[in-house]
Amino acid sequence: MRAVFLDYRSIDLGDLDSTSLRAAFTELQLYEFTEPSTTVERLEGAEVAISVKVVIDETVMIANPQLKLILAGSTGTNHIDLNAAQARGITVCNCQGYGTPSVAQHTMMFLLALATNLPRYHSAVVAGKWQEARQFCILDFPIIELEGKTLGLIGYGELGKAVARLAEAFGMTVLIGQLPNRPEQSDRHPLAELLPRIDALTLHCPLNEQTRNLIGATELALMKPGAFVVNTGRGGLIDEQALADALRRGHLGGAATDVLTVEPPTAEHPLLADIPRLILTPHCAWGSKEARQRILSQLGENADSFSKGEILRVVN
Repeated sequence: MRAVFLDYRSIDLGDLDSTSLRAAFTELQLYEFTEPSTTVERLEGAEVAISVKVVIDETVMIANPQLKLILAGSTGTNHIDLNAAQARGITVCNCQGYGTPSVAQHTMMFLLALATNLPRYHSAVVAGKWQEARQFCILDFPIIELEGKTLGLIGYGELGKAVARLAEAFGMTVLIGQLPNRPEQSDRHPLAELLPRIDALTLHCPLNEQTRNLIGATELALMKPGAFVVNTGRGGLIDEQALADALRRGHLGGAATDVLTVEPPTAEHPLLADIPRLILTPHCAWGSKEARQRILSQLGENADSFSKGEILRVVN
């Protein structure tokens, strides 16, 4: 099979082993990045399209009727027109579970940084405050311990469970939130009951019409004064303007997010202003070397299984 990887640089920074991926194809063309205007041309003659985020829509499929397989270098497939693929008999496979240790680690890093006011202490040292101190330390910003605090989880799949294990290792009590339009479970708590009880909230659920802006002004107001909000899920899970407002008012103790509704964001994004007690990272929680290597390995496995008629991780 001839394959084209449209945005290989999204995964491999020159530090990965691509042997298993290359072995899955008779020919593999790697492009670092692909602009929408060149997608059709680059897939010409390819039976397999590989994409992390490059859009493969109906127009692309019509122009490349030879496509048999689309491999998503991610779990999400919103950049692929699944209905169009199904109508044309094109198999779509994704990658699964590759970033769990990396994202769980990033989530706990956020919680620890918020609890210890790490960014503010670092900035104080850089600004010379420690050097000017009259005693051996500076304790200008509040520090709290995670032990004994209560963490609320929204989304209790593989990733949520990994975060729960780490939080419990730090001595936290974990409560699980009830997602909207899901069957009620005895160990899940409706948001209106969960939010007032927790000291920190982390989000690990999919983004869909039921979860878009799941955490808005009303929900943030229900949280304890000084509570933390952490999002390593999807940007659209939180009303970002409401989050900015809650931080400015001082209601929240802090917030941290690795994801925004629009990525990359525009300069006018409400969370890119001077927001107190906010930590931002650029959608990198998933990006450990180990996680990226798992993606390449799973892409190779998916392609190899397709050629043998034993399809792995099929989406449709």
